Amino acid sequence: MESVPTTFHVVKSPRVVPASVTLVPTLLRLDSSYDDDATSVSRALTGTFARAWRASGPDRTVVEHDLRTDPVPPPGHGALHWAEELRAPGVVVPAEAEAAHARVLDELLAADVVVIGAPLYNYGPSATLKAWLDHVHVPGVTAPFGGDAPRPLRGRRAVVVAARGTAHDGDSEAEGRDHALPLLRLILGDALGMDVHVVTVDRTLSATVPTFAGERARFERRFAAAAAELEELAARS
Repeated sequence: MESVPTTFHVVKSPRVVPASVTLVPTLLRLDSSYDDDATSVSRALTGTFARAWRASGPDRTVVEHDLRTDPVPPPGHGALHWAEELRAPGVVVPAEAEAAHARVLDELLAADVVVIGAPLYNYGPSATLKAWLDHVHVPGVTAPFGGDAPRPLRGRRAVVVAARGTAHDGDSEAEGRDHALPLLRLILGDALGMDVHVVTVDRTLSATVPTFAGERARFERRFAAAAAELEELAARS
């Protein structure tokens, strides 16, 4: 039986820590659901992962960033998509926009593991999660752009909890209409080089929408399986 650590830390974002100053194992828990803790399926599951991860070793820090209550603004200038040396000559990025961008990057770069709650909205990610992705995908900084540009997040684990309101399997009408997961895999995995693990749970609307109430038992079984899968992943992360 694994022992429970005697000390741990939970930090509420924003938190600015240079990537080179990670002194203890750090998990970034990023939630993007528009629902609160009482009703959100993805929040319940990212919480399961965070608790299991924190209990799997001593002196572990969990940084919690709730994009519903603490959203990051979209990048305030197009040049922020590029490393400074790749920007057009003479471009001046407003200091406030540069600072907001740096905070998002520093928070991610300081994390050893990331768990992201990614519920599906209108076939894509939440607007807040899309804004976050726009900040962290920076050619020349987090993603390569020609030559041998470094990828500082290469090999770090990113666990994506994908919560979807209806069925997205088999012969479902919604099959193939999840455009959030391909985007997350492309940016986090292909571009940033992270070790991406996806845990899905469908039929979340069965708990709140009478039309889908008949799917409740299948949802509950999948929720329990997803929670167990996340606990196992946490123990190995």
